[in-house]
Amino acid sequence: MKKILYSLLMFASVTVFAQKNPNVKFAVCNDAVGTVNLFNARKGMVQSTTPYKAATLPANLKKYSYLAQNGLTEVKYKKDVGTLDWMPLSTLNSQYQLPENNPVVIEGYEFNDASTKIYADIIDKTEVKDFNGKKTLFITTVQKYQY
Repeated sequence: MKKILYSLLMFASVTVFAQKNPNVKFAVCNDAVGTVNLFNARKGMVQSTTPYKAATLPANLKKYSYLAQNGLTEVKYKKDVGTLDWMPLSTLNSQYQLPENNPVVIEGYEFNDASTKIYADIIDKTEVKDFNGKKTLFITTVQKYQY
């Protein structure tokens, strides 16, 4: 009986921890992942945005299809404008003493490729939690930018 109860408890906790946040819409710019909110707050840097549905992703964004549940936006910077700071997920894993190739969960979306780059400004909160039996970095994004 204890084993069944323990199994149900583990399944419930994994389900709760990995729920995708429907309010977060991801954007990709220069092969790094951010959020639509991040780029909306920095309209002066943005030349164009092109939103896509999961079924209509162009070839260069197909590798991000796991993020396209709520659509995925491609962002292009204006010429002569700098870029925001980004970092690979492997670096974040290292900062939290986790194996570099560990998956990272951002707002319930599991990023299995630790070489994926994200914009550092999207990070609001980070926590290491047990996920599928191993320590995993969970990231909550900034919902509203104050400038």
